[in-house]
Amino acid sequence: MPPGMGQGGHGGRGYLTEEELANRPKVTGALLARIFSYLKPYWKQLVLVLVCIVVSSYFSLLPSILTGRIIDEGLIGRDLGQLIKLIILSLAVTLGANLIGVAESYLNTWIAQHITFDMRNSMFRHLQAMSQRFFTANNQGDIITRMTSDIDGVKTIITNTFTNILSNAVTLIVALVAMFQKNSILAFVGLLVVPLFTLPTRKAGKTRWTLTREAQAYNDEINGVLNETLSVSGQMLVKLFGKEDYEYKRYEELNRKMIGLNIRESMAGRWFRVVIVTFSSIGPMLLYLVGGILMIRYDQSLTVGDITVLVALLGRMYGPVNNLLNIQVDWIRSMALFTRIFEYYDMPLEIENPPDAKIPDEVTGTVRFDHVDFHYEPSRQILKDVSFTLNAGDCIAIVGPSGSGKSTMINLIPRLYDSTGGTVFFDGMDVKTLDLRWLRKNIGIVTQDTYLFNGTIRENLLYAKPDATEEDLVEACRKANIYEFIENQPDGLDTMVGNRGLKLSGGEKQRLSIARVLLKDPALLIFDEATSALDSISEKAIQDAIDPLIKARTSILIAHRLSTILAADEILVLQDGKIVEKGQHNELVALGGVYTRLYETQFSKAAQVPARTQSSDEEAVETMTSEHEA
Repeated sequence: MPPGMGQGGHGGRGYLTEEELANRPKVTGALLARIFSYLKPYWKQLVLVLVCIVVSSYFSLLPSILTGRIIDEGLIGRDLGQLIKLIILSLAVTLGANLIGVAESYLNTWIAQHITFDMRNSMFRHLQAMSQRFFTANNQGDIITRMTSDIDGVKTIITNTFTNILSNAVTLIVALVAMFQKNSILAFVGLLVVPLFTLPTRKAGKTRWTLTREAQAYNDEINGVLNETLSVSGQMLVKLFGKEDYEYKRYEELNRKMIGLNIRESMAGRWFRVVIVTFSSIGPMLLYLVGGILMIRYDQSLTVGDITVLVALLGRMYGPVNNLLNIQVDWIRSMALFTRIFEYYDMPLEIENPPDAKIPDEVTGTVRFDHVDFHYEPSRQILKDVSFTLNAGDCIAIVGPSGSGKSTMINLIPRLYDSTGGTVFFDGMDVKTLDLRWLRKNIGIVTQDTYLFNGTIRENLLYAKPDATEEDLVEACRKANIYEFIENQPDGLDTMVGNRGLKLSGGEKQRLSIARVLLKDPALLIFDEATSALDSISEKAIQDAIDPLIKARTSILIAHRLSTILAADEILVLQDGKIVEKGQHNELVALGGVYTRLYETQFSKAAQVPARTQSSDEEAVETMTSEHEA
């Protein structure tokens, strides 16, 4: 087999898929300039890599060239001293080429790692600055892929594609020059043979590539069956419906097809090697034949060593020629990879900190919406001409049917999204003029879907305030009505919460998230249906934590429980993105409108609980109602 060629040559990566062909990137000067801009900071190391490649490629061919002298001067000339010198020189050159290759590999890896380090940091910084719209509109798996495997692919491009082009080109040029210096006729004969070698390589490569893709498709199907049927939920469904035999037959059929493809692919590789070895033998045989004819009949100066050198150099050409023929595929994939990465880099930042961002001296948490509109898409308006005012120290409740725009309203205050019309004011200033960090620092939101990091309770709390003392943590937990639970844990604040807090109940996670927000000490506190998915006991524990908090600071409640709503100073009723009613509970019930229907169908369900809790809930409602009436 020719030097530099593996079992299947480059067939496994020598062809583009239909998708790759359809999405072939347009390579422009601007794209290339942008790619090489990442290499610019490391130009000194790059120069060293280029020098190493040139020297290493030249040195790696010298043993082949020295072989001719070893044969002619050492063996045929019967000069033992010269033979020993040439052998030592050949070994030294080989060692030198390998040592230089190690240095080149190290420099290559160093450059690639540093460039991917820069790109990852740059991409992460960019993604952190993207608006919430970006994360809701894009697939999370795709985002992670761009951050990980796509940028990792850049490493391969730098260490393989770019350097392979140069090293193969240098090797080919040096080999050609050396061959023509030895004998131009034999060099031409050698060049005529090279295309014969590449034809079976590409044919076999294409066959193996097709078989590999088919096997991969079946492998994907098998993985799908395994994921579906061997998961906890999947296994339960299979057992409950008695589908064990059906699933086994489905798996067995796919498995059998994949085994058949694997055998065909393996045999294609075997036949490929037979063809390659045969074709790779044609070149040397032709050179021996033509060289012998020239040496015996026409050119007395041509020696056995010269023919041997030409045969060795021809063998060294096979690998570079095949690599360069297939380099187009690697090049297109490399450009496509950079294009995918740059697509994310080029996504505009929808929400940016203004250049002259304002940071007020004092903060009270007042909020005012002035004729605010919002849409995700122009064809679908979410909020329409919304206006209201929340004064310092007050609490408003926002109620309305599902999908009416309640959560969207509160997301506009910390600029998770920006309004598409009108103005949102915080402490009397347009939120778009305020410093983003300052604005979000002074707004605390407790959502229905609580997110906890996989760590300890302490670590999750310190995320809000890294310099918080033990006393700060304990006080926040007491206010959130979670400290008693923490005290009863063997590890206390160092108790692990599990991935997304799965080791805690819904109520425990929610109270922990309240404690985390309290450590942040925001001027405005927002509860976005913080108790909607909880049982009555957990809900009461959280409600007991919320009640004193909303009395102590400016707050907004999105709620579905009557007791929560009655604690507010004003109730806003939202329907189809508009505020259709506002006022206090008794006033709104008397109107007989949207709020009345919500009260009759949704809020009054708070009283429809078992007798033990019903009386206490009804007493609470009666007490709150009488306070409002007073």
